Amino acid sequence: MPDQRGPHRLGARELTTGYGTAVVLGDVTVDIPEGRITAMIGANGCGKSTLLRTLGRALDPMAGTVLLDGKDIATEPRRSVARLLALLPQSPVAPEGLTVRELCGFGRHPHRGMLARDTAADRAAVEQALAAAGLDDLAERPLHRLSGGQRQRAWIAMALAQETPIMLLDEPTTYLDIAHQLDVLNLLADLNRTQGRTIVMVLHDLNQAAQYAHHLVAVADGGVYATGSPEDLLTPELVRAVFGVESVVVPHPVTGTPLCLPIGTGRTAGETTAVRPGGAGEG
Repeated sequence: MPDQRGPHRLGARELTTGYGTAVVLGDVTVDIPEGRITAMIGANGCGKSTLLRTLGRALDPMAGTVLLDGKDIATEPRRSVARLLALLPQSPVAPEGLTVRELCGFGRHPHRGMLARDTAADRAAVEQALAAAGLDDLAERPLHRLSGGQRQRAWIAMALAQETPIMLLDEPTTYLDIAHQLDVLNLLADLNRTQGRTIVMVLHDLNQAAQYAHHLVAVADGGVYATGSPEDLLTPELVRAVFGVESVVVPHPVTGTPLCLPIGTGRTAGETTAVRPGGAGEG
């Protein structure tokens, strides 16, 4: 279980970040609520992943500060940061032939010395992570023999074995079909609910963000456009400003969370599509 003794607050103050000399985001001040699920939303290329990577210390800021427990994350030892914060990048790659259990074991590195062998605590943490991710029966299977959803669960298990109170995930549902997307999101929601982990993830699907997150960070125009609960934030005005799309937002008929319905130029209800006698392929 994660250490729950400290505040484990994560946030940024007047942050400017990007790649090389190219600024992606400027003057960002944002706080991540403790013990909640936060989803970062915004158009492609807006800087969601850049912000997540900077919060996770995978990218150094050009200016400003990332704060972890009130301290500048850049001045803290990397091993100490890795005991509080786990970052799962988009489309991670593992060495050939690695098993699920071996991958999970990599999450224990922040808790071990350079040449130290696995301890009983390490082995117990790996077993607990595999169980939490529902991978007990697949522990000895090579990663390349897993489905996309199972593989993503294996990476999440590695982050779980790190035993951090904060988990950052960059588009954890990318390339997964809808069943596997929900499988991963349900797992993260369960970890938040049962273990109190603070979870921050970049999501493209607005409706999944609204259903699973307690807090949204909308990124647009080179900065944080707005933050707040899905109920307060997800409006047609925000969708227009952030995505340039007209929409209707209504309560989800089952969950009651905001449901965003984009307005496109496809066919309307009751409209039929004429098919020539010869079939669509003829001509």
